[in-house]
Amino acid sequence: MNAETQTPSITRILLLGGGFAGIYTARRLEKLFAGRSDVEIILVSRDNFLLMTPLMFEVCSGTLEASDCSISIREFVRNVKFVEASVDEIDLEQRLVRVSWGDANQRELAYDQLVLAMGGLTNTSRISGSELAFTFKTLADAILLRNHVIERMERAEPESDAKLRRRQLTFVVIGGGLVDVEVFGELTAFMDEILRYYPGIRREEIRLYLLQASEEIMPELSKKLAEYSTHLLSKRKGVSIRVNSPVERITPGQVHLKDEILEASTIVLSAGVVPSPIVARLAVEKDQRGKIAVEPTMRCKQHPEVWAAGDCASIPDPTGKPYPDLAQHAMREAKVLADNIYATVNQLPIKPFVYKTKGVMASLGHHRGVAVMMGIPLRGFLAWWLRRSYYILVTPRMAQRVRLVADWTIGFFFHPTLSKIDLNTEREMLLHYAAVRALAESGRATEVKSAIAPENAR
Repeated sequence: MNAETQTPSITRILLLGGGFAGIYTARRLEKLFAGRSDVEIILVSRDNFLLMTPLMFEVCSGTLEASDCSISIREFVRNVKFVEASVDEIDLEQRLVRVSWGDANQRELAYDQLVLAMGGLTNTSRISGSELAFTFKTLADAILLRNHVIERMERAEPESDAKLRRRQLTFVVIGGGLVDVEVFGELTAFMDEILRYYPGIRREEIRLYLLQASEEIMPELSKKLAEYSTHLLSKRKGVSIRVNSPVERITPGQVHLKDEILEASTIVLSAGVVPSPIVARLAVEKDQRGKIAVEPTMRCKQHPEVWAAGDCASIPDPTGKPYPDLAQHAMREAKVLADNIYATVNQLPIKPFVYKTKGVMASLGHHRGVAVMMGIPLRGFLAWWLRRSYYILVTPRMAQRVRLVADWTIGFFFHPTLSKIDLNTEREMLLHYAAVRALAESGRATEVKSAIAPENAR
């Protein structure tokens, strides 16, 4: 194990997590400490890009490319030391973080100030069998789900067995929050767009279920906007929105409700978020959801050198209620958090995070959406257009904005492609070349020559 420590005269600020909270905190710190040789800022993230999560739905539907919603971290923060690695362990007593790469190498990073912004994972503990469902938290999730949906259509068209065909063409989304409804809305629109390429499948054969445990969908919005969303989506062919329908368990190809079993080859679970397992193991105060209970300043109560923001933190507002897990909050939290770290390093007073939600937006597919902007409820095309305009404005880097506008313009006039990204081929190639490298390192030249033969490299 390699240990990496800092010179006593240098203050090291270590940030864990490459989401909105982590990246924007790093960017703000970069500006605040510009020109300071006595401060070192390190950002650790499993991925080398910032994922614009609100745009993932359109990657799944084929409107956007994967690169449209991913921004290189190295381009975003130029003077921050970036380490692409996974966090294995956090030792709060020793002030050490252990990280590793894909191999067995592990490095220890010491810190003076630690920022936890590691996001969260889909909660798979609520429903038995959740591991059998697709999740929707990462870019890989969006690509995998898209590939799977297209594959179901390919398998269903030539299928003569009515029961198997019905299962292939049944899609279930579990959860009725904003994210779940956006996934569902884009999925219904995607089906309408690609069906033209499958003349052997009738639209009424495709069934899409949205299952919500509570009495209404989209609790983040007003009742009127929720009702509008329900009405709009329910008018689409094959759509069934069921409230007061908690899922009891998931088995292979089946969703078990209280009085019914839905046969489906595609099950998407997006209900609820839990903190990273690394955060869950920390011996600090947490709220009932497992998030780190921090002070209004985002400072950890037990360890004043530790800070937390984003999905892994429970930050109280002036009334004591935790702020919601929204990108707009994470970006604002980052600025205050960076300012507080700067103040701490310079022995200045720190301030609490206070923010009032500017609005909430959701796309429902087919150029329709719902939104609340500055307290004004909006729906239909206007809400959809404002949502897109907002994300163009908040997307970092002009080049990225131009790509978004270009792809959205193309998508407005043309249908999405049916090309799948063959992730299996890439994985097989990586495994193949890893095996070849292992043979070469062991000096087995004959076997290396055989392994790199063209027929073995496919």
